[in-house]
Amino acid sequence: MKLFILIGAINAFLAVGLGAFGAHGLEGKVEPKYLETWKTGVTYQMFHATGILIIGVLLGKLPASALLSWSGWLMLIGIVLFSGSLYVLSVTKISILGAITPLGGVAFLAAWVLLMIAAVKYL
Repeated sequence: MKLFILIGAINAFLAVGLGAFGAHGLEGKVEPKYLETWKTGVTYQMFHATGILIIGVLLGKLPASALLSWSGWLMLIGIVLFSGSLYVLSVTKISILGAITPLGGVAFLAAWVLLMIAAVKYL
């Protein structure tokens, strides 16, 4: 429980910082297309940081569940792969990184499915 709350809070903090960096540090330095790519990474990071926080709270209220734990870890993996690849793509323009992004998206989807299953099972 505590670990996921910390991971979620750290990722929310990073999303705010990276969003500010994108808006102020990258504006005018990267093409608008890549600035939008950066913003997409920030948005998905914040959504999933919030998801991780929710999982942390649920783990404190419900019986220990591998479904919830895996959901949290998959959200973190998704942030690293999805948002991380978009951040690197935005500043390096290495287009092959776009091949990694969908793997993060799949991790996000799997995480939400596990959370749905846990909700049906435990709530």
